[in-house]
Amino acid sequence: MTDIFASLPVTYELNPDHLHERLVADAEREGLLDLAYRTVDSPVGPLLLAATDRGLVKVAFDRQDHDAVLADLASTISPRILRAPARLDPVARQLDEYFTSGRRAFDVPLDFRLARGFRLSVLEHLPDIGYGHTESYAQVAAAAGSPKAVRAVGTACALNPLPVVVPCHRVVRSDGSFGQYAGGEEAKRTLLTMEAA
Repeated sequence: MTDIFASLPVTYELNPDHLHERLVADAEREGLLDLAYRTVDSPVGPLLLAATDRGLVKVAFDRQDHDAVLADLASTISPRILRAPARLDPVARQLDEYFTSGRRAFDVPLDFRLARGFRLSVLEHLPDIGYGHTESYAQVAAAAGSPKAVRAVGTACALNPLPVVVPCHRVVRSDGSFGQYAGGEEAKRTLLTMEAA
């Protein structure tokens, strides 16, 4: 008896990963990928990374709800957003180096479009706070040009779109206590303890 299936043409199963890679490559080539994202594991939990063609635009902690963050980016920046890890490989590599105590500062392009005015002035100052050091909200306010804007510094740090990379975790209260942090107090403690070691 002959096998009737032997004479049928071979069909190939579609691989979703392969299709996604093609979609990303085509979108990049055509200039249609406005936002690329990926997640990375870290000692402070999974981090969502998102980048435009200008640079890293968002870092989000798991507690911030990555799906909600992506939806917000889609409405704020562009709905043309895809999981495209390759665009974020340099950031992921530097974060890995940072968390294994091999890197003290980040050297990746940053897109600050999610911050304006005084908030942007605060964020631009934060990388000047050295690894393993802290500044008070009052010190940051003075450095950003508005010594009385201590609460506004707190808001700028709380709304920092690029935590860890733009180190708002290094800003503490005048009494040395941690204050608020987008990743939670335990994440802030972990980062400061790691840097102090």
